[in-house]
Amino acid sequence: MSDKNSTNVITVRVDEELDQNIEKMRSKLGMSKADFIRKYLNMSKYLVIQNNAIKSLNNRDFIILKRSTFRKLVEPLNEAKQMELGNKLARFINDIARLEGQIDNIEYKLDLCEHLGLFPKFVDKENYILISKKLGPKKFVEIFIFKLINYDPKYTYDFTEEEMKSSKSLRAQYKKEIGPVDRSSSHYSYEFAKIPEMEEE
Repeated sequence: MSDKNSTNVITVRVDEELDQNIEKMRSKLGMSKADFIRKYLNMSKYLVIQNNAIKSLNNRDFIILKRSTFRKLVEPLNEAKQMELGNKLARFINDIARLEGQIDNIEYKLDLCEHLGLFPKFVDKENYILISKKLGPKKFVEIFIFKLINYDPKYTYDFTEEEMKSSKSLRAQYKKEIGPVDRSSSHYSYEFAKIPEMEEE
């Protein structure tokens, strides 16, 4: 069995221009050159860098986009479209997790979301997952995190505000199955999005 804390030395030759850029960036960030390079190498666990493209681990093309720009693209959509997009994004993360043999590992999927720039991984003292409201509007985030945890593709629902206004039973179902809770004014949180405590061996 290998020691998880063991390390290997990798020697890589780079040209002078790249070396100068690494030196400039590591100085700007206030870290050693080794730490700077290590952080970049660590990203290979979450994405693939090719000569002319950045790809996900399931070989999907990536583009670099400001989070605020992404949010502005999602916000004008009606709630049904927001939910559809949130569902697609969750399916993308779940597809990667499934390929990596981590489909039931919510910690892995939260790490993946953080390293892909979606939102910082934040679990409070009572194990509630807190999702930054900067990610997007409520319904988009709601279905995204729900599908991230409950990834069964057969499960569908239509908890839009418009439909719940005219249906007390649908509102009751929403509260039971989604259970939004107020844990932080700057984060979304839900009863279903609570990581079970690990049982002591």
